[in-house]
Amino acid sequence: MPTRELAAQVKDSVRAYGRFLKLRSAVIFGGVGFTPQADELRRGVDIVVATPGRLLDHVQQRTIDLRHIEVLVLDEADRMLDMGFIPDIRRILALLPAKRQNLLFSATFPDEIRKLTKSFMHDPVTVEVAPRNKPIELISQIAHPVDSGRKRELLAHLVKSNNWQQVLVFTRTKHGANRVAQQLERDGIDADAIHGNKSQGARTRALKRFKDSELQVLVATDIAARGLDIEELPHVVIYDLPHVAEDYVHRIGRTGRAGASGEAVVLVSSEDRPLLAAIERLIGRRIEQRVVAGFEPGSRSHAPAQPHDPQRHERGRQGAGQSRQRNGNRQQQNNRQDRRNEQPRSPGQGPQQRHGQHRPQRPQTQQPSQSRHPSQGEQGEDRQPPPERAGNQLFPGLLGGLGRRMFGRKAG
Repeated sequence: MPTRELAAQVKDSVRAYGRFLKLRSAVIFGGVGFTPQADELRRGVDIVVATPGRLLDHVQQRTIDLRHIEVLVLDEADRMLDMGFIPDIRRILALLPAKRQNLLFSATFPDEIRKLTKSFMHDPVTVEVAPRNKPIELISQIAHPVDSGRKRELLAHLVKSNNWQQVLVFTRTKHGANRVAQQLERDGIDADAIHGNKSQGARTRALKRFKDSELQVLVATDIAARGLDIEELPHVVIYDLPHVAEDYVHRIGRTGRAGASGEAVVLVSSEDRPLLAAIERLIGRRIEQRVVAGFEPGSRSHAPAQPHDPQRHERGRQGAGQSRQRNGNRQQQNNRQDRRNEQPRSPGQGPQQRHGQHRPQRPQTQQPSQSRHPSQGEQGEDRQPPPERAGNQLFPGLLGGLGRRMFGRKAG
């Protein structure tokens, strides 16, 4: 699995679908304790759901043995075989027995990934449950032309005017996700961000709040949103268009799942036009464009000024007064020090002795710098190499979810 969230959801699916079977499963990924995972593996398991980096950590510590694996499953295979993960995947493949069954799942399979699979698969069988690179018809798609500097303002307008209560927003970068979430909060919209730089606890809490409809807007990057499977998610907003057109199919695939309808909204600036054209060529259709009144490209922002807050201004005046007082005190101290320096000193007399002050000099200690090197497991997951790719989760696709592909080879 490429992400922790996807691994956790697949673990829940394994236990739910296998509750009447005598199968033991374990999930291992970074960002949480290593020892509990090792203890669970030592007790023996039939199914291991893992991210590549933490799996290799366990291999290195000899808490797992891959020599007897019978079936290898790569979910989000296009992402797992992309530049960011392929070194770890090759290391894992070298540890597996040559005689095994390989299963690859993904909503999109670019031609270069298909060629790469030939290096470790023999005569694979292809099963397609939907047209290649085509979003399902239950997802309505609309593009709103807008200047790039007004995307956040338009997003807040759409959420408020349409009374959207559950919205998943995709940005291109982690810092962009943080910035959009913070700006929405200032607009009075309950929002949070989820991406690879967040701690696992923060990611889990934000995702749970969003799934429980306690969080109105969740802003995510592609890598952090791969494992998201929110039941009946109504709205997906593409804030930053992806550089890889296939990622668009994965992003809007977060909505319109399990037979439910959904809406995908794309915010398109003039700089995004080539990216939108590439997406339309991939999906084989034009996306309807609709200008929102008041947000026409080239128009000025009409955002209301911040409301007058007497307390805030009073705090500002107090802070300014305190700052001036501190500056005045500092200037007086400097003047006194200058006058002292101008006074003649007797031999061997320092400035402290001259005024009868016997202050001991504090020893100057230098704090050692503490550098932390992330473990292999931390480096091996939640990577965000250019270009990013996105996808859906394993078991819904296996049981008939739309937009999945499967490659397989029978054991032996």
